[in-house]
Amino acid sequence: MRDFILGGQFTFPGTSMKVQRMGYGAMQLAGPGVWGPPKDPMSAEVVLRAAMEAGINHIDTSDFYGPHLTNQTIRQALHP
Repeated sequence: MRDFILGGQFTFPGTSMKVQRMGYGAMQLAGPGVWGPPKDPMSAEVVLRAAMEAGINHIDTSDFYGPHLTNQTIRQALHP
């Protein structure tokens, strides 16, 4: 329990894949009301890159955000 409170990493059972316990929630990358494109797409990309630089390696997202637009923003910012 202490490790969860302090953060750290989580290893998916049966794998060697590890993610940080603190992730990034991509819901607010979409426009107002989680609908449409972000007001400032370049700023959204800057935020995503900053999250990765801070050590985040898990993004919580959904095709319903935008819809579909947050995933496109994530791909644009982080690929390859």
